[in-house]
Amino acid sequence: MRILFINQFFWPDSSATSQQLTDLATGLAERGNRVTVLCGEGGYANVSAGEGPPPVKIIRVKALPFAKTKLVRLLSYLSFYASAFLRGLTAPKADVVVSLTTPPLISLLGSAIKMLRGSRHFIWEQDIYPDVAIDLNYIKPGGVADRVTGVLADFSRRHADGIIALGECMKQRLVNRGIPADRIAIAENWSNGSAITPMKRPGNPEELVLLYSGNFGLAHDVDTLTGALKNLREDKRFRFLFVGSGGKRKQLAEFCEANHIQSVEMRPYVSRDKLSEGLAAGDIGLVTQHNVCWGTVVPSKVYGILAAGRPVLFIGPKIATPALVVARHQCGWQIDCGDVEGLTNLLIHLAAHPEQVKEAGLRARQALLDHYDLPMSIDHIAGILHARTSTSLNVPRTGVEPLGFSPSMDR
Repeated sequence: MRILFINQFFWPDSSATSQQLTDLATGLAERGNRVTVLCGEGGYANVSAGEGPPPVKIIRVKALPFAKTKLVRLLSYLSFYASAFLRGLTAPKADVVVSLTTPPLISLLGSAIKMLRGSRHFIWEQDIYPDVAIDLNYIKPGGVADRVTGVLADFSRRHADGIIALGECMKQRLVNRGIPADRIAIAENWSNGSAITPMKRPGNPEELVLLYSGNFGLAHDVDTLTGALKNLREDKRFRFLFVGSGGKRKQLAEFCEANHIQSVEMRPYVSRDKLSEGLAAGDIGLVTQHNVCWGTVVPSKVYGILAAGRPVLFIGPKIATPALVVARHQCGWQIDCGDVEGLTNLLIHLAAHPEQVKEAGLRARQALLDHYDLPMSIDHIAGILHARTSTSLNVPRTGVEPLGFSPSMDR
């Protein structure tokens, strides 16, 4: 099968969508498919991937350099739209086109290729637009940008052959937009259990080390965490590592300086080939998400934590996918946003019972091997892309049963 992926970021860029797309494109190519990726020239998080190029055809188009300021980001997106549309409509015909969501509305190119060239089109939702922009106060709910973006995004969704959502919460957000549930397949993110393996944590074994690895951005809750940091600043049993970057990193650093917190260490991104060592630096992996962002984004860092054999401490809503993973496999703990005392008390309890941390870590690794390892995840998405009916589109990933979910929740 000839497959064309469309996303602004791809190998060797180390953004989350780039890494997931690199994994999927490589896996599908290794299974005998002819894979092409239409992308830009990078610029989101250019850390060396530590690996050679994937065995796919890469079409890179010109776009203005990407930066995380609003204006520069918008100009970069617009320039990629123009180049990608021209190249996408003239590239060799694909049997299946898969559009991601960087930039937003790039799914319109997939729709155009479907209508003009007869390719089947799937949308692999990484963020739900315009909902996530509303959640993060980029645009006003009910305003012109919301209405226009919503109409265009939902046009692509309704005319696609299928939509791939990253979890039950993301599927529900799409259903809330009026997208038929039987057109949406769930394919959770994954990690490579062969590349990321459990390792012993270096350093003082008497400490409890909490590790946040990856982007610390606007969708992530920081206030609950900083409240606990302040409560525990005199307790020498705790150390907190923040590895990566993002809009909240500076806020966190300023908070620690203002409150004389010495237990926090900031480190730069770790290259992908060093993730086993990087994730082994902590006893527990931290993941946070604002309540309003349930389903519009799904943190991918959960699955690397599982691969490393570390339990997940998720600060965020109970209906979000990370909380469902933790509950399903008993591989960590969930704390509501704002529950500073609950988080503080949990950490004190875990410091006094390190055996519970170890046991949850063992369950985390097993959950990865049984449900979220790279090979089975690639097979699952390959099955979705080959699907011709909504019945075959919605075959669940082997061994993963959905938990209860409340359809009444919305942004």
